[in-house]
Amino acid sequence: MRSEYFTAPVLAGLASLQNHAQQWLVDKAMAWPTQPPLNKIDLHHHFVPDFLAKAIHDAGGDPSGWATPKWSPSSSRMIMKHLGVQTSILSVTAPGPMITKDPAEQAALVRRLNEYAAELRDEDHSAFGFFATLPDITNTSAALAEIAYALDTLKADGVTLFTRYGDGATYLGNPALEPVWKELDRRAVTVFVHPTTPVDKNLVNPYMLGPMIDYPHETTRTAMDMITSGTLKKFPNVKVILSHAGGTLPYLISRLATPLRKVTDVIANWNVGTTHDDALQAFRSFYYDTALSSSPHVLQLLLDSVPHDHIVFGSDFPYAPAPAYPTFLEDLEAFDFTPAMRNKLNFENAQVLISRLGKHMDELK
Repeated sequence: MRSEYFTAPVLAGLASLQNHAQQWLVDKAMAWPTQPPLNKIDLHHHFVPDFLAKAIHDAGGDPSGWATPKWSPSSSRMIMKHLGVQTSILSVTAPGPMITKDPAEQAALVRRLNEYAAELRDEDHSAFGFFATLPDITNTSAALAEIAYALDTLKADGVTLFTRYGDGATYLGNPALEPVWKELDRRAVTVFVHPTTPVDKNLVNPYMLGPMIDYPHETTRTAMDMITSGTLKKFPNVKVILSHAGGTLPYLISRLATPLRKVTDVIANWNVGTTHDDALQAFRSFYYDTALSSSPHVLQLLLDSVPHDHIVFGSDFPYAPAPAYPTFLEDLEAFDFTPAMRNKLNFENAQVLISRLGKHMDELK
């Protein structure tokens, strides 16, 4: 039957049933590995309140082609228990508030998202924190205003930036965004970078939706933009987390850096905007989360490529397919980490990025 035949309470009831069905599938129908210790800090954990889901629906849906999942605080708590997560730092994923183009509507949606996240955090500081949502940061004044409110009034744990803004190729190394980076640097903010759709949103085929490979490639593109534009060198106080193990950056960084060993710094800067040493220093300054990225070969590449205190746990809940959570957890728990390295990944590295959680280190051990 068509939805207009149902009353609002009936529709709300149906949505609740759908949410419970999704939770049951993840909770009961999946073969979970042995329960791990409850000590992880999840730095890649999304929240999707009903008013955000409605805004995305009203705008025609997620431009990536991905369905907006049902979410509730209870569903987050359920998955946290299975994954061994004590604290999740909530964030809004793409398309986020940029789903609406009207600046006033976008600002109102951003403020509502941040205040909602702060309420969840205030209800249980040990279970939730949040990375603040920002409006389109090409609107400098609006972005700076929300940074101030989110950090000073709401006490957010950091901010979320998307890999690209606007209708063109405005990635995070673009000079137009430097006023925002300058403020984030002044405040020494932790920045969680999440991918969004590329400029070309045409699907190769109906199965290859944006998050499958476009998202990791977009993370690589914006990271390379920051490296070659010197963004991280200009703003060294910002700690930047890259989603999904940095996309393809750990695999491709040598494509940029290795040839630069054979040229002078002057020639390197003239041709590609960076030097061999600066490129590798920037690459190693990023933090890398394990969301959908804990397969053995990916973990080994990270361990071989980046500082061990720059690898953090992430789940990508609730946007991953349901089977992803137990399978990636299984790989993570089976990997041959030393006990010290496992503690670093599970919680110690995150405690450096989220300072208020550092005092709980003894509890997590």
